[in-house]
Amino acid sequence: MSELLNRRLALLGERANLSLLEQCLHGIERECLRVTGEARLAQTPHPEELGSALTNEQITTDYSESLLEFITPALADPADTLASLDKIHRFAYSKLGNEYLWSPSMPCPLPAEEDIPIAYYGSSNIGQLKYVYRKGLALRYGKTMQCIAGIHYNFSLPEPLWPLLKQAEGFVGSDRDYQSSAYIALIRNFRRYSWLLMYLFGASPALDAGFLRGRSHQLEQLDADTLYLPYATSLRMSDLGYQSNAQAGLTPCYNDLNSYTDSLRKAVATPYAPYVEIGTHQDGEWVQLNTNILQIENEYYSNIRPKRVTYTGERPIQALMARGIQYVEVRCLDINPFLPMGIDVQEARFLDAFLLYCALNESPLLENNECGNATSNFLKVVKEGRRPGLHLLRQGQLVELKEWAGELLEKIAPLAALLDRSQGSDAHSKALDAQLAKVKDPSLTPSAQVLAAMQEHKESFSQFSMRQSLAHAEFFRSEPLSREDQARFEEAARSSLLQQAELEQNEVGDFDVFVGAYQASILAISN
Repeated sequence: MSELLNRRLALLGERANLSLLEQCLHGIERECLRVTGEARLAQTPHPEELGSALTNEQITTDYSESLLEFITPALADPADTLASLDKIHRFAYSKLGNEYLWSPSMPCPLPAEEDIPIAYYGSSNIGQLKYVYRKGLALRYGKTMQCIAGIHYNFSLPEPLWPLLKQAEGFVGSDRDYQSSAYIALIRNFRRYSWLLMYLFGASPALDAGFLRGRSHQLEQLDADTLYLPYATSLRMSDLGYQSNAQAGLTPCYNDLNSYTDSLRKAVATPYAPYVEIGTHQDGEWVQLNTNILQIENEYYSNIRPKRVTYTGERPIQALMARGIQYVEVRCLDINPFLPMGIDVQEARFLDAFLLYCALNESPLLENNECGNATSNFLKVVKEGRRPGLHLLRQGQLVELKEWAGELLEKIAPLAALLDRSQGSDAHSKALDAQLAKVKDPSLTPSAQVLAAMQEHKESFSQFSMRQSLAHAEFFRSEPLSREDQARFEEAARSSLLQQAELEQNEVGDFDVFVGAYQASILAISN
């Protein structure tokens, strides 16, 4: 174990500091497609009973009108975060009628590209901005890719922890600078080790054959309707799931916050020839917000993002530059189709120990080929992580995945133990043991279990997914919310609809001017 990690563990393990670790915050965003009983994409509008997708803080839509997104508050105990997510699911199911929530990350059999509905947010300027941005995504990447769902895990360390470490380490600079540099260091380590999460939690080894729409690929045919790779963990996170030529040259550097925000600012302000050729309007209608590499910074797809809560009208980059990093958003997690919410508390406890390890361990700058190696290790594991004898590249040397994973888990163990001490439990260590079992026996991984279940039931990907979706629907519908909780959600839905209506009635200024001001806000800080 590194000397720095030892020192930090000792400091946080002191009685006066131990309770700090109970104050980490956890939030979850879970995306899922609405589907019909025939396992087809629901073509209906976002159910009004769920409130306004624009203004309801807990239930919105992501890319497609059919792609729901459930958002929990950030809470200190992940068990409470999951309890909150559970309630959102139960409320949604009370309003979904004869529709279901699709259980895995990869989509159901999809209609023709032009029949996939883009999420609509009403006539206010901000609502239209969100809609045009999605039209731009459709134009740039196709609608099929935008129907993939995932789980985002938001994690922050307690604010008082940073000054404590800063003082102990004699960092010269402000508390905010130390905190941001520590989160960027966490992200660098995450880039080094996130292949492990794909092995442990990847759950998309197969997909519906229609998904690729006749594109060339290296997948194998499992049955007439299913494509797969025998050792894959997460096809969702492979180059099949999301490809962008425009973004290919965009590799934000995680060596400090400034270089990261600079690279994103440039991308939002740099024209990309194929997009310029299309233009922003066709037949007098907006088709994309601009013709740059990125329309907005959120278009940059990465496995983890530094984040800060934004003020009204503020852009993510502006918030980061003004006030530093507040938390990280882990974006590479598949939805586990065996779990009603796609994630459980055991996975959350392990993620906490893993992220704490990334935050507190030595994190040298990513130099020479290290960035490229981290990416290729990750891609190797998503496509063939369960292949016996698979080797990855570590500091220029080949090392067997199994060996490296075992060593990493051993290094994470003291972090799990520290979290357990702070909370008077053994939940984190038990979560770690469950991951160690998967390293020893790949058949315990979710990706292996998906393939095993399909083979056992002689099902296609779609049949398996629908069977799980029906089981989860039964799980949520068999035990409705308490009257108070149901009333609270219904009130939030109603008031969100009123809020949207109010926005639309009081809108001032025309949309073109609004978009111009929005673009200018990023250019203003680029100079």
